[in-house]
Amino acid sequence: MKWKGIILAGGTGTRLHPLTYSVSKQILPIYDKPMIYYPLSVLMLAGIRDILIVTTPHDLNSFQKLLGDGSSFGVNIEYKEQSNPDGLPQAFIIAEEFIGEDNVCMILGDNVFYGEGFNNLLSQASLVKDGATIFGYKVNHPEHYGVIEFDDSNKVMSIEEKPLEPKSNIAITGLYFFDRHAAEYSKQLMPSSRGEIEITDLIKTYMEKDQLFVQNFGRGFTWLDTGTHDNLMEAAQFVQIMERRQGIKIACLEEIAYNHNWIDKGSLEKSAKRMMNSEYGKYLESLF
Repeated sequence: MKWKGIILAGGTGTRLHPLTYSVSKQILPIYDKPMIYYPLSVLMLAGIRDILIVTTPHDLNSFQKLLGDGSSFGVNIEYKEQSNPDGLPQAFIIAEEFIGEDNVCMILGDNVFYGEGFNNLLSQASLVKDGATIFGYKVNHPEHYGVIEFDDSNKVMSIEEKPLEPKSNIAITGLYFFDRHAAEYSKQLMPSSRGEIEITDLIKTYMEKDQLFVQNFGRGFTWLDTGTHDNLMEAAQFVQIMERRQGIKIACLEEIAYNHNWIDKGSLEKSAKRMMNSEYGKYLESLF
């Protein structure tokens, strides 16, 4: 069973204006790296090498300039345009030809995940051949998110999008594993009152087929949605603190590729030399 990856990096980033008047929010920095490095690192940690970036026509060239074809990270990156942001499941429809008969993992381009045991959770999700796996996270204000309701046996009872009266405080994060039917089911969805097809409705499709699996991140895990100025600052501070204290780099794509044996020492040295004046480049140099 093969998995492919999608990073949804579209939208206009209106909550981050004026920062995003001229640049995609997914290219804005989170401390020492562009934002898109973080979701891309998640797909790579999951062992996914065929990756599609769905973005706006205006921003496509910027991502191509930043990431190229992915070869320096040991992956294959393709690009597709999303002219109008009509809902998250639209990404699967745009990517239908890319997905083919494979399963697909989609991650939102403004989400940051970090915590012990993350690799194991990704591995477990990738073992599900038929169905969907989503990830839950306890939050203070669930009314801002898609919310999962569980029964006493921890079975999913309901999925609601930004409910006024949430039935739990477990939010759906921006990381989704779907089987090969994701595009097919997305085409069958009707727009909500917001005029978009909703990711929660796609998830419900799998729930109604009894093919929905949920993994909850524990209290020691960090999930950050960087869609506002405060969230962006908090994410940068979090990455700065973790990297300074632990002496590691979060979402270092070359390191992940090197550890997977997707690139060799020569490629790592080349990347380090290209960025030798930065702390990022010096970190790469310390790996060989």
